[in-house]
Amino acid sequence: MGRTPVKKPVKKAVKKTAPQQPASGTRLRVMLAPGVFLGPGKGDLLEHIAETGSISAAGRRMGMSYKRAWMLVETLNGYFRAPLVFAATGGKAGGGATLTPLGRQVLAHYRAMTAAAEKACAKDIAALRRLRGR
Repeated sequence: MGRTPVKKPVKKAVKKTAPQQPASGTRLRVMLAPGVFLGPGKGDLLEHIAETGSISAAGRRMGMSYKRAWMLVETLNGYFRAPLVFAATGGKAGGGATLTPLGRQVLAHYRAMTAAAEKACAKDIAALRRLRGR
């Protein structure tokens, strides 16, 4: 008797998106308190949560484990006066995550600071690149 071949499940491709890289080469990392930072990774994570409605999907987009993504969310939620991300538990109805109004506000401030830093540094970064060898 021959064996019936077993089909292996096909893994879905995960769309990984690179962190938003500013054109000028700046990467803003704000120290909110000793050991607590808001930088490109957390900013992108918040943005992806807003887009996907899921902490795990946001983490996958960034090539990050769910555990790591959740740890970053907990750090941010614990620092501010109210949570930035509201997460509903999973189950049959499915979980999900959304940015709270404060979360949207924090992300907007971070993106504004990033844009301002990029604009402020653009001429000097261009000058440094002109001084580059080769």
